[in-house]
Amino acid sequence: MGETISQKIAARASGSERLRPGEIVFVNVDIAMMHDSSGPRRIGKTMSRLGRNVWDPDKIVLVSDHFVPANDGVEADILRVTREFAAAEGIKRFHEAEGICHIVPVEMGYIRPGMMYVGGDSHSTTAGALGAFAIGLGSTDILGVMVTGQTWIKVPETIKVAWKGALSRQVMAKDMILGLIAQLGGDGATYKTIEYGGETVDSLSMDERLVLSNMAIELGAKAGIIAPNQVVFDYLAERGVNKEEYSTVYADPDAEYVQEVQLDASKLTPLVARPHSPENVDEAKTVEQEGVRIHQAYIGACTGAKYTDLRAAADVLKNRRIAPGVRLLIAPASVRVLRRAMEDGTAAQLMDAGATFLPSGCGACAGIGHGILASGEVCISSTNRNFPGRMGNRESQVYLSSPATVAASAAAGYICDPNTVVGQGGRLSPANTISMEGR
Repeated sequence: MGETISQKIAARASGSERLRPGEIVFVNVDIAMMHDSSGPRRIGKTMSRLGRNVWDPDKIVLVSDHFVPANDGVEADILRVTREFAAAEGIKRFHEAEGICHIVPVEMGYIRPGMMYVGGDSHSTTAGALGAFAIGLGSTDILGVMVTGQTWIKVPETIKVAWKGALSRQVMAKDMILGLIAQLGGDGATYKTIEYGGETVDSLSMDERLVLSNMAIELGAKAGIIAPNQVVFDYLAERGVNKEEYSTVYADPDAEYVQEVQLDASKLTPLVARPHSPENVDEAKTVEQEGVRIHQAYIGACTGAKYTDLRAAADVLKNRRIAPGVRLLIAPASVRVLRRAMEDGTAAQLMDAGATFLPSGCGACAGIGHGILASGEVCISSTNRNFPGRMGNRESQVYLSSPATVAASAAAGYICDPNTVVGQGGRLSPANTISMEGR
């Protein structure tokens, strides 16, 4: 049998000619990432006791994104420790308050097809959207990577997920992944690679591809990989990365998959994951009939606050205002996303609708910083997890959806299908519409 993408990358990284699923090998890491919460504050003292420095500062990305800006003295100290570590170890790829750790390395062109990439965070699978074998590690394993440049893996089996058909109006990649989680379950891909493909995936923008690989971990997957095509090549070229600088890897036609899933994107409608699990999925129009009132609508995180996410929300909210009593909070995934949204008027359009912009960082998605929830509050969010207490108080409730559905719900005041707001016969009251004359 042929080999999958993850098999081929793992073989190259381990110096093996060929690997089979289930084999345990040490691999050489091409790029390693850690952030302020998982990084220097947890491994720095141990490295000092061992008398070790990082194995190669040019292969390390360090991002401060969880505690920016600092809200108290503890967070300020964490950021200070992170800065001092970057300076002491000569890490040039250090980014503070520039964006979320899973977005910044992609935007900067650090991630290339065929790489063995590890990150000190579960959503490090995001980088698989560029055709890399990207996995998340805990702090102990990251410590090993930092001092040796290696880690161990068990070569995962691969699930092939092929999407056909065109996405319908107001349906986004977030709906695709929620639909997949609903079908396979939250543990349906435990320690497996999900290899996404098909005509629907091939046509997705870079921003939308990142959603699929990012939330592979919500299925228990070790990695989520999309074979690179011209979309990826053009994206890298825009960042000054030439094809000669990386080696693309594709699955063999006769690659062995433990499971193959065929899905029709044209049949998808906007979806919502109810509390308290990403697999608790229902159609937005079904939840809409229940009249679930919301206190907060949140567009943020590595999953749901990229430029196309903000643009989708702005399109839904065009000439509209958020409902009275609702907070619409937006934490862009990076400062580059915010800059682009400011330059073309997207940010202004969202602000005109009543949105409040927060710093670029993890923030409320991880239950820290600005925008956390109080007891009894209900939030609809573009983030990736809705476990009890994830966004603040354990007595709050978080519904997950696409940015379009979040924006529509903010305008309606209750969770709804975005087509209710932008389609024929929308039921918004006149109080929730605004005039853009004079803009």
